[in-house]
Amino acid sequence: MSTEHRFPAAGAPPGPTITVALTGASGMPYGLRLIQALVTAGARVYLLYSQAAQIVARQELDLPLPARASEAAAWMTERYGAAPGQITGFGREEWFAPVASGSNPPDAMVVCPCTMGTLAAIAGGLSDNLIERAADVVIKEGRKLVLVPRETPYSTLHLENMLRLSRMGVVILPPNPAFYQHPTTIADLVDFVVARIMDQLRIPHAIGPRWGEQRPATPGRMDSQQPSPASLAAAAAGVSVAVSAVQASTATSVPDDL
Repeated sequence: MSTEHRFPAAGAPPGPTITVALTGASGMPYGLRLIQALVTAGARVYLLYSQAAQIVARQELDLPLPARASEAAAWMTERYGAAPGQITGFGREEWFAPVASGSNPPDAMVVCPCTMGTLAAIAGGLSDNLIERAADVVIKEGRKLVLVPRETPYSTLHLENMLRLSRMGVVILPPNPAFYQHPTTIADLVDFVVARIMDQLRIPHAIGPRWGEQRPATPGRMDSQQPSPASLAAAAAGVSVAVSAVQASTATSVPDDL
């Protein structure tokens, strides 16, 4: 794992400050990979997470997030090769944290993954914990807020809450990976979503290919095995025979009154 990053040196202009909140929805790999990408891009990260996020991190990644966010920040600093002070963790009721006030808001905030409960609380303007208050501050100060809701299917209430937030300018970014980049690992799928989040934050990155960019063929991958004209003709003939058989079967088995 690369630990190279571009956090500003002493005296250099600071990079963007991004609050990242982890909540109890499935999808913890998205949140941790996002923090790593932000560190690599030279951003300052304010880390928040819920008690339910601790349970999910252990379930999905066998990762015991400590009760003290400052300890988690220290662990991530070492793991991702962050500069001292680049990642700062705040507790759920640490009301003197800078994210709790509009006088010191971050440049943007991402809740990833985002539970429907957290999404509903933000939509309702609640501030019962630091995650909700930080999101409320970002909205009222006109900063970018990105929510990554991991739930399926969506209920009418879920959709109404998302619509309400979208009308406020909040970005609703479900973690739906694409497949045009020919992913071969779970990490590829995670990276696709994280890249879209980074795009919303307007932070340059080089996470995977973009649409229209050439990607070298990988031996053994489906797109690297070019079919011959003879195999294409044989496949077409096979499809034609199969279609004819289905049509004949349908004509003899379906009653006329249907």
